[in-house]
This record gives sequence, C-alpha cells and structure tokens, in this order.
Amino acid sequence: MSNYDYDYFVIGAGSGGVRSSRIAAGHGAKVGVAESAALGGTCVNIGCVPKKLLAYASDYGPSFEDARGYGWSAEKISFNWNKLIENKNNEINRLNGIYENLLNNAGVDLVRGYARFIDEHTLDIDGKQVTADKILIATGGKPRRPSYEGAEHVIVSDDAFYLEKMPSSVVIEGGGYIAVEFAHIFHGLSAHVTLIYRGEQILRGFDDDIRNFLANEMQKQGINIILGENITKIDTDNGQYTVQTDKDQSISCDLVMSAIGRVPYTQDLGLENAGIDHKDNGQIIVNDGYQTNKQHIYAVGDVTDRVNLTPVAIAEGHWLADTLFGGIKRPAPSYENIPTAVFSNPAIGTVGLTEQQARDKGFNIKCFTSNFKPMVHTLSGRDERTLMKLIVDTSSDKVLGAHICGKDSPEMTQALGIALQCGATKADFDRTIGIHPTSAEEFVTMR
Repeated sequence: MSNYDYDYFVIGAGSGGVRSSRIAAGHGAKVGVAESAALGGTCVNIGCVPKKLLAYASDYGPSFEDARGYGWSAEKISFNWNKLIENKNNEINRLNGIYENLLNNAGVDLVRGYARFIDEHTLDIDGKQVTADKILIATGGKPRRPSYEGAEHVIVSDDAFYLEKMPSSVVIEGGGYIAVEFAHIFHGLSAHVTLIYRGEQILRGFDDDIRNFLANEMQKQGINIILGENITKIDTDNGQYTVQTDKDQSISCDLVMSAIGRVPYTQDLGLENAGIDHKDNGQIIVNDGYQTNKQHIYAVGDVTDRVNLTPVAIAEGHWLADTLFGGIKRPAPSYENIPTAVFSNPAIGTVGLTEQQARDKGFNIKCFTSNFKPMVHTLSGRDERTLMKLIVDTSSDKVLGAHICGKDSPEMTQALGIALQCGATKADFDRTIGIHPTSAEEFVTMR
C-alpha cells in the first residue's frame, strides 16, 4: 500500500495535464491535479480557442464586402466589440465547466491553488500539503514581456482577450504566428495595424515562399509591415502611445501589443527544492520518456519547450499515463510531420519539411507550386491569391512537405498530415482524383 496521498499528482490542468490525469485515473491510479487559474490552460482560456473565435469575427468584415459580388446587399454593417468579448467569455466559461466535469467523472481530485515543491514527493498548494509517488509538471508557458523603456504600457496576448474597447490603431511587436494572427484579428475588425519585426521576414521557420507570400498578401490588405527594426521606447500622452524604433521611426497608436515569444511557466514552482534540472528560461529538461533527472517526476507540453502545440501536449500526456499506469507499450509520440496552422489572413497550413530544411538534410528535391486566385474571389473582386507547395524527394518520390497559404488551408492540411504520415509519394498524389471545383484539387494536379 502506498505511503503517499496520490499515485500520480499533476501540476496544471491545461490540455496535457487534464488528459494525462484522466487517463491515469482510468487505469486505476489515485490521481490529483492542482490548478490556480481557469481550467483548460492557455489553449482554452487565453490561447487557441478564444483566438480562433476572434479570428472568425475578423473574417466577417471582409466577407460582408465580398457578398456584394454575389448579389447580396450588405448595408449598415456595424460591429460591437463588447458583444464579441461577452459571447467569447460565455463560451470559455462553458468549456471550463466541461473540463471540470471531465475530471470529476474520471475520479480525479481537483485541488484549487498554486502548487510548489517542498521536496521530491511533497507539494504545497496554497497551504495544503499533498504527497505523491509520481508527479507530472504540466504548467505550460507564458508570453515573454519586453524590457525597453515604456514596456509597462505594452499588452501581451493574455491581455488582448479582455480589452475594454476595440482600438483604432495598433502596433504589434513580433513576427511569429501570434503576432501575425493578431495583426489579422485587429485589421479585420477595422483597426489600422503596424507590425514591427526585427528579422528579415515574418514567420521564421516556415517555408520561405509561404513567408513572402503571406507578407505580400497582408500588405495588399493595408497592414504595415516594418522589418529589420526593434522597438526601443514607448512614450504615452493622454491615452495615446508613440512607439520609437532603432531606425528613428516614430509611430502613434492607441494600443501596443508585444508578441515576442513565450517562455515555460515554472517560476515559483520550487524546482530547486526537488532538485529538478531546468534551463535558465525555465525549460524543464526531460528525456524521450518525458522524465526529468528525478525518475519519478515528469513534464509534458509547453513547459518542456519542444513542440509547443496543444495536440502535442495531449498526445504526450496520454502516452505517459498509458505507459506509467496502463502497462501499455507503444512508441512515444512522433514529432515528425506534425500539421500546423497559422490563422492569419489568408491562413497557413503546413506539414513536413520546408524547402530549406529538406536541402539542409541532404535531400535532392523537386518543388511543385501553384499560385492562383481562389474561385470564391472571381465574383467577390477581392485581390487575394492562394499559394500551394509540395516538396518531393527525387530519389524516392516521397512527399517531404506540403505548405498552403490561402482560404481554408488549415482544414486541408489535416488530411495532408495523414498522407505524409503514411509516406505518400508524388505518384500517390497524382493518381488521386480531385474534387472539382475546389482549391484542394490543386494538390493532385501539380505537374
């Protein structure tokens, strides 16, 4: 009989933590989970779910304009930011309740509070001490905040979901997917948007053709993209802000948002009390089995700062619980060919290697591309195009990467992910009959 309160205790009730705790409890383990904030973690509360809802909202404005080309009269259109936020909050509250029910129905003890290590097997949760045989750290990440003069006036993505009013002009610092997605959101809701990024092009790590294509599409819409510059100072005067850059630019706006990356959320966890190894940025160091240097303490999800995606955290947490408590022996989740989406406008879907990654790995490749105006815009009159790209290994004919920037690309990419996981070749794509007329059929007609 165990001398501990729990067989398995999870710190953090986000996507990875909830899944792992539920599966472990289903295998008969006595499980507890600690959470000091809303259930569901970043994704449900201040990440992918509310961000997608706001992205949907921003799409409606251009859609009303496009509808005129199809015979619709779209007059006297208005938008209410407070109503959007109210409806978004209601949906998030509904999801919070679902997560609580999932834990309760699985028999997991939910302990409300901030967990800190006292020693290797003991946690303090706002004054309550619990012990556990095995412990999982699944605390996720948080936005990295800037440190230049006036940075206290800057919001981060966490704050953007609770703004009291819709800004009319926004400066966004950063060039990653969060910066690009919020540029889409604010622009689509009628704000004037300037994006400032220190690099040579937005979306570092994505395929270069896709990066350049999206930047061009965003600029056609009227989004101002400034590359190769850094914000050095922010001045404020009567609710307005002036952003200064290291290239002597001065930009006025009524909101400044920083999206310069995220860091693991490990501050004040008392990792030193348990002797858990971590990097300077808080990243928990784990092996291929998500095990820390303490053999009974594990970590999954964004806190390990490897592949920071919600479905990855869920897969990791599920596998860990099956392995530790279910006696199930199967390979750990693979990090190859993970489909990814950016909810920009137009959206991006990508899976597999970029062209540069394929070349760096020594593949001899052939690239197939299609750049076209999607059918929906033949009558809308909108100047928006779609780019599709396949990267093929010439020796094996295997498709190494598939990339899209265009309408509905995330939905297409999920199916492409299955194809790449199955090792599909270009010949497999070629002999597949297309669905006409769709944008997706371009992937089976590229020559």
